[in-house]
Amino acid sequence: MGHGSSAPRTAPPAPRVPQGALRQRLRGLAREAVRFGAVGGAGVLVNLLVFNLVRHTTDLQVVRASIVATVVSIVFNYVGFRYFTYRDRDKSGRTKEMSLFLLFSAIGLVIENGVLYTATYGFGWDTPLQSNVFKFVGIGVATLFRFWSYRSWVFRSPPARDAVAGDPAARAASFLEHEHEHEHGHERPTVGRAMGPDGRPGGATRIGAGRRP
Repeated sequence: MGHGSSAPRTAPPAPRVPQGALRQRLRGLAREAVRFGAVGGAGVLVNLLVFNLVRHTTDLQVVRASIVATVVSIVFNYVGFRYFTYRDRDKSGRTKEMSLFLLFSAIGLVIENGVLYTATYGFGWDTPLQSNVFKFVGIGVATLFRFWSYRSWVFRSPPARDAVAGDPAARAASFLEHEHEHEHGHERPTVGRAMGPDGRPGGATRIGAGRRP
């Protein structure tokens, strides 16, 4: 008794996310960057304003005045990020969110004022203009770190189930995956209904039931 030749099985191709979904993701990231920049830009103004106000009205040294200004801007930025930039992100763990925000903000504070400290005490650049320039440079470097850390760890996206429901790109990927499984017979078999002569569904058929003569 002969055996039929069996061709080697190949893995089915993975579903591809359409280019429209990729563009949607990029547009979402661009909108997020614009909102982050709007809040961050306002925070920079608050930071520099408080910095110069403290320097001219108190006897605090440059770096200490800068730290006071940074703390004020951190409070301002949290309100803006939470209720404007990332208002649609997960709000379930506020205690954890606040703890991570303070942790990454403290790291950003060290980065920002470390630049100013190095310029002031390392190179002797301590005129009012130089202090403001290096304060601004420190803010810029720290902002890059904050953008990455806040969106990755602090203001996280909602759970995957909610993301699929609200994200067109995720819905498209889920639909393609479902269609891919359907085409390759990965869906569970279901009991069909017999079709009548007019093309309408008739009574339910039983699996394995023989036809009467």
